Amino acid sequence: MKKIPLRTCIVSKEKLSKYDLIRVVKNKDGNVSIDPTGKMNGRGVYLKKDLEIIKKAQAKKILDKVLEINVPLNIYEELTNLVGSEFNE
Repeated sequence: MKKIPLRTCIVSKEKLSKYDLIRVVKNKDGNVSIDPTGKMNGRGVYLKKDLEIIKKAQAKKILDKVLEINVPLNIYEELTNLVGSEFNE
């Protein structure tokens, strides 16, 4: 049996399977992007696939603090669309 890696959501502090989370990455050039593969280079943080968590991260600027950069609004929009589309499948 293959071991499932656990990661911590930076908002809820829950330890969850890597597959229940979305990875957001800041690369060395300071660009922030969503990492669907989980393999992009850079500082990665994890968010639970939950609209409430994403809203809270945006409201409290949690990604900005952790990644030490102003996260563009379109990243939150992408996250919301990603999570929203998963629930509509």
